Amino acid sequence: KKRFSSGLTAVEKKLAEYKCNTNEAIQLKLVRFPEDLDDDNTTFNPEYSHQVFGDDEVAFGYKGLKILLYYIAGNLSTLFRIEYTSKVNEKFDCVEADDVESKIREIIPPGFCTNTDDFVSLLEKEVNFKPFGMLLHTYSIHEEGGEDITYQIYKADMTCPGFREYHERLQTFLMWFIETASFIDVDDERWNYFLVFEKYNKDGATLFATVGYMTVYNYYVYPDKTRPRVSQMLILPPFQGEGHGAQLLETVHRYYMSSPTVLDITAEDPSENYVKLRDFVLVKLCQDLLCFSPVKLMQGFSQEMVMEAQQKLKINKQHTRRVYEILRLRATNMGDAEQSRSYRLDVKRRLIGPYKKKQRDLAKMRRCLRPEEMTNQLNQIDLNLQREQLEESFQQLVSDYRRVLERLAQA
Repeated sequence: KKRFSSGLTAVEKKLAEYKCNTNEAIQLKLVRFPEDLDDDNTTFNPEYSHQVFGDDEVAFGYKGLKILLYYIAGNLSTLFRIEYTSKVNEKFDCVEADDVESKIREIIPPGFCTNTDDFVSLLEKEVNFKPFGMLLHTYSIHEEGGEDITYQIYKADMTCPGFREYHERLQTFLMWFIETASFIDVDDERWNYFLVFEKYNKDGATLFATVGYMTVYNYYVYPDKTRPRVSQMLILPPFQGEGHGAQLLETVHRYYMSSPTVLDITAEDPSENYVKLRDFVLVKLCQDLLCFSPVKLMQGFSQEMVMEAQQKLKINKQHTRRVYEILRLRATNMGDAEQSRSYRLDVKRRLIGPYKKKQRDLAKMRRCLRPEEMTNQLNQIDLNLQREQLEESFQQLVSDYRRVLERLAQA
C-alpha cells in the first residue's frame, strides 16, 4: 500500500512541473520597430488572467510555456504564438494538456498573424495608420531624455471606417488589466469611445501609437437629457503613471460640459484607482468656482455648490461633496484645534449616514423580532466599534485627500 501512495506523489510531482502561471506565461508587446520583437524591455505581462484561465490562473500541460501576444503599436494588428519546451504526452494516464490556443482565440478577433515574418511586413504598412474620429485635445509630456512627446485624444464611433475591427483588438486588453472586465455591445449607438494616441517618428514619418481609451454610455434621462456613465477606462501599462488618465478624464468631462443636454457624469462600479483619479480631475476643475472660495468652504457644504458644479461642470451631487471635503481640507488649518474639530465633525456627519440607516432598520426590526433574535442583531453594532470604524474611515479619507492635494500642487 505504501509503495502505491508514494508512486502517486511521484506522478503528482511530475504533473506539477507541467503547471504554468498564466500571468507570467502571457507576454504582451506594443511593437513600433522590428527590433522591439527581441527586446525584453518592451514586454509586459497581464495583471489578471482568471477570466480566461480560471481563478488559479494556471495552464496545465506545458513546461516553459510562452503565450506571445504582440500588437503593432498603432492599429493593433496581432501576432499570436504559443511556445513551450515540452508538453505532457499520453504516457501520463488520462491527463491532457489544456487547450491554451482555443482559450485565447475566444477573446482575440480572427485575422491575427501566426508568424513573425507576416507581422513584420504588416509593421511596414503601419505608416498609413491614422487615429479614428474627431480630435478633441492635444497635450505634451516632457520626457526625462529631454524631448517633449505629443499626445492626442480623439472621440470615435462605429461609423468611422475600420474602427469596429480596431476596437475588437483593443478591448482584448481589458481582460488582462481590469478585474471584472466584459466586452460591450458595440451595436448600441449610445456608446462613445475616447482614444489616446502618442505621436512618434519613424524614418522621418509621423506615426501614431495607441496609449489607452475610455468607453462612456449615454443613459437617457426623462424628458430630454442624458447622463453619460463611464464604463471602462484603460491606460496601457507602458504608459501608466504619466498622467494620461487625468488628461483623458478631463477631456471627456470638457467634451460633455459643452453639451446642454447632459445632466451630469457618473461611473459604473469605479475602482479605487479610478476614484483617486476622478477626485484629482474634479477638484482641478472645481477649485476656481466662486462657490468653493475658502470663506464659503468654511461655511459648510451648500446647495449652491451642488448647483454650480452640476450646471457648469456636469458633476453630480455625491462627487461635488467629495470635492468640497478635499478643498475644505486644503483651506483648513489642521493645527488649529477649533478648525480641525469642525472639519472632522463635518466629514464624520456624512460618514455616519450608513450607520444611522442601520440603526433605523434595527428599530424597525425591533418591532417585529423576538427578544433573543434582537440581541443577536444588536451585538453586531457595538457603539465603540462603530466609533473606531468611523475614525478609521476618516483617517483613510484624509490621507487619500492629502494625496490629491499634493498632486494638485504639482500640476
